[in-house]
Amino acid sequence: MSHKTPQTMKPATAAKKLGIYLPAAPAEFQENPVTRDALNELMNEPPQWLVDLRQNGPHPRPVVAQKLNVSISGLSRGGITDALTTAEIETLLADRPTWLQEERSNMAAVRAEEKRVREAAEEKAAKADKAAKAAREG
Repeated sequence: MSHKTPQTMKPATAAKKLGIYLPAAPAEFQENPVTRDALNELMNEPPQWLVDLRQNGPHPRPVVAQKLNVSISGLSRGGITDALTTAEIETLLADRPTWLQEERSNMAAVRAEEKRVREAAEEKAAKADKAAKAAREG
């Protein structure tokens, strides 16, 4: 009977799944593969370093973009290329530089258009279902 080797992932993959900035994680985390069980344990019962990192940062760009309500491309257009701390994000939100206002407006427009397209598709599908039902009954 063979023993199964636990499935592992690179620290970068685990950091992405945890929503943390890998260079800010402890060396032990950065240097060793992470098993699926270890990842689940980190998610369910995060150690203090993970709690602190999630709360204070530095945060990876996808998290920064989410917290600022802009796209990752919008961060780049705004000159943000590195990880930011929670305090830096809060400062940007308080100061509202022009680029941030523009990118938030762009993101709102994109989301409104996505919603409109989704609703139009749903309406079209509902009409098709209604027509198909009428054809079956008729």
